[in-house]
Amino acid sequence: MSVTQINTAKVSVIQDFKEITKMRLALSVVFSSVAGYLLGVEVISWSTLLLLTVGGYCMVGASNAFNQIIERDLDKLMDRTKDRPIPSGRMSVNTAFIIAAIFTIIGITVLYTINPKTAMFGAISIFIYVSLYTPLKTKTPLSVFVGAIPGAIPFMLGWVAATNDFGIEPGTLFMVQFFWQFPHFWAIGWFLYDDYKKGGFFMLPTGKKDKGTAVQVLIYTIWTVVTSLIPVFGVTGDLYLTPVSGVILLILGAVLLRSAIRLYKIRDAKTAKQLMLMSVLYITLLQVIYVADKFIRVWI
Repeated sequence: MSVTQINTAKVSVIQDFKEITKMRLALSVVFSSVAGYLLGVEVISWSTLLLLTVGGYCMVGASNAFNQIIERDLDKLMDRTKDRPIPSGRMSVNTAFIIAAIFTIIGITVLYTINPKTAMFGAISIFIYVSLYTPLKTKTPLSVFVGAIPGAIPFMLGWVAATNDFGIEPGTLFMVQFFWQFPHFWAIGWFLYDDYKKGGFFMLPTGKKDKGTAVQVLIYTIWTVVTSLIPVFGVTGDLYLTPVSGVILLILGAVLLRSAIRLYKIRDAKTAKQLMLMSVLYITLLQVIYVADKFIRVWI
C-alpha cells in the first residue's frame, strides 16, 4: 500500500469516527454543558472543565453510535443518512458497538469523577435517547417530546457538575433547552419531511406539514422565549439575569418568533430551514448571554 493510500485510509477512518459519533452535534452539546458549568461555578476548575468536556462528548458520541446501529436499515432508505459508516458498509455493526460501549464506559466513569449526580444524569440521558427516543421515532410523533428530555440535560448537567446539586437553577436551564427542542426539531422534521417519510419516521406533531403543526411550532417558540426570560425576575435562585441582558434576549426571541410566524404563514421547506438555523443561533447566543451576564456582574 502506497503512502497516499495509507493517508487516505487514515482520513477515511477519522471521518467515519466523526460521523458515527456525530462530532458537530456532540460539540454543540459539550458547548451547552460548558455554559452550564460556567453559570454554576464560583471558581473555575480547569481539570473539572476538561473532564466535563471529555465525559460529555463520550456520552453523546455513544448515544449517536447506538442510534446508528439501531437505525442502520432505515438509514439506507434516506438520502441524508445512506452514506453513514454502517449503511454504506464502511464500518461493521460490531465495530460501531465497540465504539459505543467504550464511549459509554469512559463517559460515565469520567463524569463520575466529577460527582455522582453528573454521572447519573449522563447515564439517564443516554438511556432515554437510545432505549426510548430512538425506537419511538418510527411509532409516534411523541418521540420528539421524549427526545427533548436527553436533549435538554446538557445545559443543566454543567451546573450539576459545578455545584453537585440539582435545584431550581439547573431545573430552569433544563426547561429553557427543553422547550427549545420543539421548534428546532419540528423545523427539521418539516424541511426533511420527504426524506424522513422514506425511513418511516414520525417527527411532526400532526404527522403532516400543515397548519396544526405550524401552530404548535409557534406556541412552543413563545414558551421558549418566555422561559428564557424567567431568570430576569429573580425567582430562580443563584441563576439571575440583569434587565439589560433580558432586553437583549427579548429582541433575540422576537427574531426567533418572527421566523416561526413566517413558517405559520408560508409553510414551506425554505422557511422551515430558516427557522431551524435561527433556532441554533438563538440557543447559542442565549447561552453566551447567560454566561457573559454572570461574569460581567462579577467583574463589575
